[in-house]
Amino acid sequence: MTMDEPRVSIIIPAYNEGKHIVPILDRLFESVRLSCEVLVVVDDESDSTLPVVREYAQAEPRLRCLINTYGPGPANAIRFGMAAAVAKVAVVTMADGCDDSRQIDDLARLVERGVAVAAASRTAGRSLRMFARLGTRDATNSFKAYSTSFVREVGIDSRDGFEIGIELTAKAKRLRLPVAEIPTIWLDRPTGVSNFKVAEWIPKYLRWYRFAFGGRLTPEQVRARGTKKGS
Repeated sequence: MTMDEPRVSIIIPAYNEGKHIVPILDRLFESVRLSCEVLVVVDDESDSTLPVVREYAQAEPRLRCLINTYGPGPANAIRFGMAAAVAKVAVVTMADGCDDSRQIDDLARLVERGVAVAAASRTAGRSLRMFARLGTRDATNSFKAYSTSFVREVGIDSRDGFEIGIELTAKAKRLRLPVAEIPTIWLDRPTGVSNFKVAEWIPKYLRWYRFAFGGRLTPEQVRARGTKKGS
């Protein structure tokens, strides 16, 4: 890490949050103590989040708003943010304030200590821990920190919802890389309406549940099998 390189890149996929994102950014910059860059990723120039973030960034040089060119949807926004991330650790957090930004530092430090994925774990998602022993009770929670070198090595196949969290956790498991977790809570968004469409993404979650089972793979094998459904 160079003197100018942040320790953590914080990726926030956003869709028409408008001014609702301001208190989320306020809380994030108040909470995070590690040197950071914050990347808010939107799908196009018409997104109401864009002018608000650009105005905020005039007084906050750590903040950038990126326009995703990989395709619409949160998975592509996260992929785009990962590709643009400068730091060796990337944390994905939501634009609706449901994640506790005070835990970003702790998640990032776990990755700095050598884990591939550090998850903020709620009480849900215990079945995957029981059967696949992924190292987290809540693989589907998107609030995670990742080694950016790991992500770039295995690639991201998800193109739709927030299944990236379980995809990368499953890939780390098949590589026998360490996964860690810290407890967290789910916070209701303070304002606005959620843009999540969880029911539409359940089949994608199940694909990566199935992928998590099996023997050890090399990064090349993970990349090859990740492109095949149910491999």
